[in-house]
Amino acid sequence: MIAYPFDTPPDPGQAVTVAPGVLWMRLPLPMALDHVNVYALDDGDGWTLVDTGFDTPASREIWAALRAGPLGGRPVRRVIGTHHHPDHIGLAGWFMDRDGAGLWISRTAWLTARMLVLDRQDHAPPESLAFWRRAGMPDDLLERRATERPFNFADVVHPLPLGFTRLSDGQQVAFGNRRWRVAMGHGHAPCHATFWSLDDDLVIGGDQLLPSISPNLGVYPTEPDADPVGEWLESCVRMLALAETRHCVLPGHKLPFTGLPTRLHQLIGNHRNALDRMVAALRDGPRTAVGCFDILFRRPIGAGEFGLALVEAVAHVNHLRHRGRITMAGQQGDAVLWGA
Repeated sequence: MIAYPFDTPPDPGQAVTVAPGVLWMRLPLPMALDHVNVYALDDGDGWTLVDTGFDTPASREIWAALRAGPLGGRPVRRVIGTHHHPDHIGLAGWFMDRDGAGLWISRTAWLTARMLVLDRQDHAPPESLAFWRRAGMPDDLLERRATERPFNFADVVHPLPLGFTRLSDGQQVAFGNRRWRVAMGHGHAPCHATFWSLDDDLVIGGDQLLPSISPNLGVYPTEPDADPVGEWLESCVRMLALAETRHCVLPGHKLPFTGLPTRLHQLIGNHRNALDRMVAALRDGPRTAVGCFDILFRRPIGAGEFGLALVEAVAHVNHLRHRGRITMAGQQGDAVLWGA
């Protein structure tokens, strides 16, 4: 059974104590998922932060209130990035510059984040346009995407100074007066670090271990044949061997929760059921990846979530075709049709 020990999230600039020396805080996000959870762990002479939120004026203002209030003016000694996504790594470089904080993160996440910070684009590259056409993006939306400035990682991520401490799967690390086992997950992001306390019941889950929602599993033009769904399912099965009902998970979004074995079974079952629904629908007639939205998500997809829905639909198509459950069944203009 899944339960929520804390039913009210912290207000901006405030913190909730979720365990001795562990503070839960929130930063706003300008999207449908309107927040990211961040955590501060007491190291005596300072703090270890787990994730940071976007680098925006609003986030910096909230961090100023947190530093003066719940963090008691003590410095940030270390920032841990669970993975490379901008809502988690956005202000890591800022804390490194301001406090001289060290950065702990997986090598893949650091390389990816640093590359993306340096990759500034004024227009969508031709590879992205071809990828969207192949997936079945409608012409009017494609035309708009071709002319507007795309989101740049650097828009909300502070530059990352050189130097980091590498986190690896199976490694034991210490912070917040606890020893932690590092377990890497894949699918939502490559080499996503989760932390399993060896001294109490805490698990820091990032976006790998979420309650009530499933993280986005996306394929992008950088690796159009990737299979993040397969990587995600493998990670969930592997983490089942670590999960216990006693664990209290501190997730990257939503509320801290218990009942991790149940939640992992749910996450695995939800994606397997979605894959089966897609195969059944494609037996009735071929569809593009975008044409599978209604089968995969079972709700209307708005303009603001279309991009994330497209990359997730492609991810599920890729998983099915890599396993021979669907094949290319023709084209509709530049879009590929898939059938079972």
